[in-house]
Amino acid sequence: MKPKVLALTGCTASGKSGLALKLAREYPVEIVCMDSMQIYRRMDIGTAKPTQAEQKLVPHHMLDILEPEESYAVARYVEDAERVFADIWQRGKLPLLVGGTGLYLKSLLHGMTLGQQESDPAVRARYEAIAAEPDGKAKLHALLEKVDEETARRLHPNDLRRVVRALEVCELTGTPMSRQKRQEPERPYDLLPMGLRMPRPELQARIAVRVQEMMRQGLLQEVQGLLDSGVSSECQSMQAIGYKELVPVCRGERDEQDAVWQIILDTRHYAKRQETWFKAEEAIRWADAGPSAPDELRRMIDGFWQM
Repeated sequence: MKPKVLALTGCTASGKSGLALKLAREYPVEIVCMDSMQIYRRMDIGTAKPTQAEQKLVPHHMLDILEPEESYAVARYVEDAERVFADIWQRGKLPLLVGGTGLYLKSLLHGMTLGQQESDPAVRARYEAIAAEPDGKAKLHALLEKVDEETARRLHPNDLRRVVRALEVCELTGTPMSRQKRQEPERPYDLLPMGLRMPRPELQARIAVRVQEMMRQGLLQEVQGLLDSGVSSECQSMQAIGYKELVPVCRGERDEQDAVWQIILDTRHYAKRQETWFKAEEAIRWADAGPSAPDELRRMIDGFWQM
């Protein structure tokens, strides 16, 4: 029998972390971060990272594993997370993935199936040289639109690493990344992906409240501190929502309230993209966020446990 893994996912601000802590009081689980920004140290407020008090209630893993200047690939996340799973199983516990990074969940569910062509340093360097030109990121994204429109729609022009990788894969294989053959490797564990869903108007209201609370907690000061410590605004980590909008405020180039409203809008748009992504993942079992959610999740877990 394969070992088991639980996952709790859903849109940002849907209440995943709070429910995960409730489940941890009832089941022998340890929480594994499944958020592409909570992996960074010193980025606490804007990533809604669990507090130190919350982390003391139940073991948390894959938090604060990188400095903000470091890049991090999906393949590396899968390797690191699966290593953590093995340690948790040895303690007789069950890993509970918590987070809304869809690509992490998809890769753990199905394996690394896209873009496995090895990198070519010369090709990559050529695209990176274009990125360094004025308006280079926009130029690269336009190139990607011509050869792989589907992947271009998924990627923001600022997501330079993935845009370059998609162009590289297309050039080296002759096939757009969106059309690469999907041959799923056998997974060494059974994973139950549970999702929280919430009516969009309610979710949008929660996002606005959450952003205002982040500002009250000192998000602007957190961004300023990162910049003052030498973290470049071009780093992968600083492209996160809540950080990139406040960089111009720290430099005196943008009004704070205007930036806050932009964070709210960007977060809402991100939540909408998450909804689209998760709806396409047929394996996810959904529960309505609200008073009935704990009971719905318990039924899912108990059934999975007995399989």
